[in-house]
Amino acid sequence: MTRIISTRGTTRGPALTRRTTLALGALLAVMACSSDSSITANTNRQRSDARLPTHDELQAALEFARGTPNGGFNLDMWATVVDRSGKVVAVAYTGEKEGDQWQGSRVISAQKANTGNAFSLPGLALSSANLYAAAQPGGTLFGLQESNPVDPDVAYRGNVADFGTDHDPMIGGRIGGINVFGGGFPLYASDGTLIGGLGVSGDASCADHNIGWKTRDRLNLDFVPAGVSPTNDDNIIYDLDANDHSASGFGHPECFAASTAISNALPHDYPIGH
Repeated sequence: MTRIISTRGTTRGPALTRRTTLALGALLAVMACSSDSSITANTNRQRSDARLPTHDELQAALEFARGTPNGGFNLDMWATVVDRSGKVVAVAYTGEKEGDQWQGSRVISAQKANTGNAFSLPGLALSSANLYAAAQPGGTLFGLQESNPVDPDVAYRGNVADFGTDHDPMIGGRIGGINVFGGGFPLYASDGTLIGGLGVSGDASCADHNIGWKTRDRLNLDFVPAGVSPTNDDNIIYDLDANDHSASGFGHPECFAASTAISNALPHDYPIGH
């Protein structure tokens, strides 16, 4: 039974009620002055899996990979990491400031990270590049890229000045999105556990793949169990003919001769973990 205490006949009741109301009002005012993004960022800086990279680790790995020959336009890059549940845990870029990279590539990198995570399994890795051929008209996965749209509330919330920092507003949100060209990868820990995904964007798609592969290698999260490429991993496959038919079913268009040569050498120059 609910007990009701009357304050009639006393002088303390109304005063206590006023103090309680004032205290509650002050608390609400503090909460209102605190932005949702700052609260979320502070909470979500704690990674769900300690094996996933921090912002600084991701940025260092991305800068290393971007600094190597990749056969593209040599542009600054974005990178995003999601955990196994699809939540963004880190976002980074290589330029001096947010606008030094294609601004649209921030969300594309997150979309690619989600793809690498969402379409890989504990026993089979698929990069976003591996999905290109099957997602084209007439392909077995046609329409795949429309199946899991990006959440715009996660993608575009917050202050632009925070994009790519350790409190990027995407952190903690499930970004969604499917991308079917180069640059998205699953992340496998040293025990073979699939723990999330990595996406990079900012250059030609073939260069994105090369940079992403090297970034994952640098993070030591490339213990790929098996894949669809000739080297039994998730490397990009250049086997489209003049009619855009892929002999493997997992092919990707070539961008430049240089990027193709670099891609083909990745399993040798940056071998997956074993």
